Amino acid sequence: MGPRPLPLRVLPLLRACRPRQWLKNLLVFAAPGTAGALGDPRTLLLCAAAFVLFCAAASGTYLLNDVRDLHRDREHPRKRHRPVASGELPAPVAATAGAVLTATAPLASLALGNWRLTLLLTVYVLLTLAYTHLLKDVVVCDLVAVASCHVLRAVAGGIVAGVELTSWFVIVVSLAALLVVVGKREAELRLHLPDGEPGAQDDGPRNDPREREREVHPTRAALLGYTTSYLSQMRTIASGAMIVTYCLWALEQDGGPHSVFHAVSIVPFVMFVLRYNLLVDRGAGEEPEEIALGDRPLQLVLAALALLVGLGIYL
Repeated sequence: MGPRPLPLRVLPLLRACRPRQWLKNLLVFAAPGTAGALGDPRTLLLCAAAFVLFCAAASGTYLLNDVRDLHRDREHPRKRHRPVASGELPAPVAATAGAVLTATAPLASLALGNWRLTLLLTVYVLLTLAYTHLLKDVVVCDLVAVASCHVLRAVAGGIVAGVELTSWFVIVVSLAALLVVVGKREAELRLHLPDGEPGAQDDGPRNDPREREREVHPTRAALLGYTTSYLSQMRTIASGAMIVTYCLWALEQDGGPHSVFHAVSIVPFVMFVLRYNLLVDRGAGEEPEEIALGDRPLQLVLAALALLVGLGIYL
């Protein structure tokens, strides 16, 4: 058989770009949104442009990551169905498209005339590439690297909109990013534990790295260095710190009728944290975007939170 026609490669290429993951790039709207700047059409357009650029950069790194992890993904029960691992998308095509996207995103940002956005996109691309080739296999560093990518998205939104990033905003976003990443690792670890026993690897001979390596799936080498109890403790710390920080922000807003919306928004915010932790404990969390798209209670809580914060800022 000859090479697959180009139109038949478009759909696998699009799937390999992981459009569902683009939800993370909505973070670029967070800083201007909380600063009340999204009512300006120009600001909204600039944020939309930054969103597209981060989608391109992220998709490029996903493609390069899938090419690098080709052989390991083929042994994973879910990742083996990815276009590159399954053979639907040839590795050279994926590598070429990935290289083009990762290089194009920072260069295209120059058209916006904001050198700081270009610098942030460049740092984002370099960090994701470092994660793909090194940091993803280093315990703790893998958590910090992925969480930092989320924070970079949020900071980029503030920079492109020209709004000041408050300490409250940066802290809450950083803790939320850490919570999501830790929940993802914990869900991955629980999935690959023998007999699905949470924390089963914490006792006895399973502390032997060689024994752990036989139990934990090899596609995520850093998992060998974690225990479910450690990740659960990190999740608890991040959740508690995030709730306290958000409460301090909400209760310290200037007086006036609008401030009551910020205070009331504490309720759905706490419910969001509690619901997310419950889902992770139930075994979800390996794909955070699936939770956001599939869990109706979480969607309702987030909608209530966005509504109350929006009323407090824009009313």
